[in-house]
Amino acid sequence: MNIIILLKLVGGLVLFLYGIEYLGEALKKVSGGKLEKILEGLTNNKWKAALLGTLVTAVIQSSGATIVMCVGFVNSGIMSLEQSVGVILGANIGTTITAWLLSLSGIQSDALLLQLFKPENFAPIVGLIGLIMLMTSKKERHRNVGAIALSFAILLIGMSQMSGAVSPLAEDKTFTSVLTMFSNPFLGLLVGLGMTAILQSSSASIGILQALSTSGTVTFATAIPIIMGENIGSAITGIISSLGASRNAKRASWMQMFYCLIKTSVFMVAFYTLNAIFRFSFMSRIASPVTIAIFHSVFNITAVLIMLPFSDILVKIVRRVFPITEDEKKEAESNHTFTILDDRFLSSPAFALDQSKTVLLEMMKHSCDAMRYAIDLIYDYDDKKAHEVVRLEDLVDEYEDHLNDYLSKVATTDLSEKDGHTLASLLHSTNDFERISDHALNIKESIEKMHEEGTTFSESALTELHVFTDAILEILKTTDSALKNDDIELVKRIDPLEDTIDKLNLEINDHHVERLQSGECTVEQGLYLSDIMVDLERVADHCSNIAAYQLSAEDGTFEVHELSQREREARNASFQLLEEGYRAKYEIPEYEAPKKKSEKKDKDKKDKKKKKKK
Repeated sequence: MNIIILLKLVGGLVLFLYGIEYLGEALKKVSGGKLEKILEGLTNNKWKAALLGTLVTAVIQSSGATIVMCVGFVNSGIMSLEQSVGVILGANIGTTITAWLLSLSGIQSDALLLQLFKPENFAPIVGLIGLIMLMTSKKERHRNVGAIALSFAILLIGMSQMSGAVSPLAEDKTFTSVLTMFSNPFLGLLVGLGMTAILQSSSASIGILQALSTSGTVTFATAIPIIMGENIGSAITGIISSLGASRNAKRASWMQMFYCLIKTSVFMVAFYTLNAIFRFSFMSRIASPVTIAIFHSVFNITAVLIMLPFSDILVKIVRRVFPITEDEKKEAESNHTFTILDDRFLSSPAFALDQSKTVLLEMMKHSCDAMRYAIDLIYDYDDKKAHEVVRLEDLVDEYEDHLNDYLSKVATTDLSEKDGHTLASLLHSTNDFERISDHALNIKESIEKMHEEGTTFSESALTELHVFTDAILEILKTTDSALKNDDIELVKRIDPLEDTIDKLNLEINDHHVERLQSGECTVEQGLYLSDIMVDLERVADHCSNIAAYQLSAEDGTFEVHELSQREREARNASFQLLEEGYRAKYEIPEYEAPKKKSEKKDKDKKDKKKKKKK
């Protein structure tokens, strides 16, 4: 093999690997996390799981990526070890699809229609279409589809270049003698294993074998052990991904390895024992890209059909190798939400953002609960509720740390425009929910001081506070429902309610001044009331911010303040109608100052005189 042939072979391999890598990335962007959601919503039916594993792997063109997803799901507790078995076995079938696509290079015919199916002939057309879509389309989804077409074309061109590079080697005796060495079952298996482990892609190693087969020098005796080695090598990606993961995730990755070792060992022992007895004549025949694809598919499909009914054995094996520890039992009992923020999901940013939103919704619940407890304390102080506010505020801080850390990692990935808006919305909302819990803590501390000092609010102040806190509880509830259900119509109700709360705040402050002037309230009571009102009003502001993030992400501009200001300035009929409804619902009665003692005596005297005259 001279240096020119080697360079051409390496050049084709580079294009081939690039095509496989970016084809998978483009497909993930188009799916928008839907593939992962399908796997996440998996049932306990192992056959259905195997089918889904096959389909997902066929779409993203990587069994390793599917296994890594499974490891992440198991590590985060989304999927049980038993559920992952079917997906892992199905991934071994899905990865054979690539070999069938590449087998088109083996088409031998002078017919124009069949010639067009050869990769070197239709790849430039597919690539040109993809390039035009990528460069001219304004819609991101269309650009992603163009990226898929372009990556697929690059993959096929790389395959064609590898095939073209090795074709002159058909007459090279040295090259032929080297390939003959690989017909040794053990040596061929090691070559296939090593090649797949280095390239981290079983599709790539099969593609290289198919490219070599176009030279007409690869026999079945050489191809079969290499394919067997490739099957074991494909499990190494999952092993690497489980480093640093939970023991349950390690079980999932090693289950793939044990499965590959079992199916390969059983086949090798049985096949070569029979070959030693009967001497299969086809072993000396030349393998083509098509026959390699056929053997690869038949072997993996047969292995899954035989092994899947007995897949519980695999679970028992990995549980024996990795027994359950006491720490695992404690972790299973706590079942903490943060485990779903797994770094393995970063390879699919859309799904990582979905996981982040799940955690944000949990954070929102704790933050809103803290505020509800704090509001209860205003009317009836209770030590247990006060402690609960402190506990929830600490927990919300923990959520903020985990979310900010994870979202900062997501930000470094290749995000689509839509995902970028979602990321910004999640980051801002995380901060706002944390601030809501801070305000709950502030209210608790104010009420706690009042309780220690024996200070209480006047009846009129408490009446007005009830109206105000009812409005606060409604804006929290509306924000909660809008975020959970992605309900834009509910989101649009938040800003009019926030405007109403602002006006209520001003009214209560005016009445407070009147109470001070009339002597109904003291300055000390007024300071406590002012502090609590500020915290409550800030809660409404944070809810309005969250609504603005949602509207901006939907609008696609993410100019939060501009969009919110536009909404306020427009004062459209819908906004005004909603605001009028809230104003009618949360109406504070006019303040009437209590009568002074002297005024009361004079009134009593006048009443007595009237009675005497009568």
